[in-house]
Amino acid sequence: MKKEKISLFLVDDDAVFLKALEIEFLGHADFTIKTFATGELCLKSLSHHPDVIILDYWLDGMDKNAMNGIDTLDKIKAFNPNIPVIMLSSQDKIDVAVDCMHHRAYDYVVKSETSFIRLQKIITSIFSYKKMEKILNWYMERV
Repeated sequence: MKKEKISLFLVDDDAVFLKALEIEFLGHADFTIKTFATGELCLKSLSHHPDVIILDYWLDGMDKNAMNGIDTLDKIKAFNPNIPVIMLSSQDKIDVAVDCMHHRAYDYVVKSETSFIRLQKIITSIFSYKKMEKILNWYMERV
């Protein structure tokens, strides 16, 4: 049985950080990765049905008029509320994290030297939960 690759969208206006994140994910697991420098570009590709999106909070480094991460998150959730979106930011403020969670982010990660490890653990938990959910649904159909 062939294992299906996880489709991962990475959205960040910091080109160096975005490339580093892509390299880390490609080196540690079997992902199909698409990268985007703006929320607008990500939204145009939602028809590819990503399994997970990692989304920067600000997104205004290249274009001050670009859609920010919260606006992008809202549009992703309007398109498909079941896509897990992990917010990523250099902001280490609790009110920013709470704001993200109020907009239905799956989780919030502060950019640091350990952020990749945290992201990896979150993605693992997402798919563990989905696997348990499938097993439970299978069982409930047979009861």
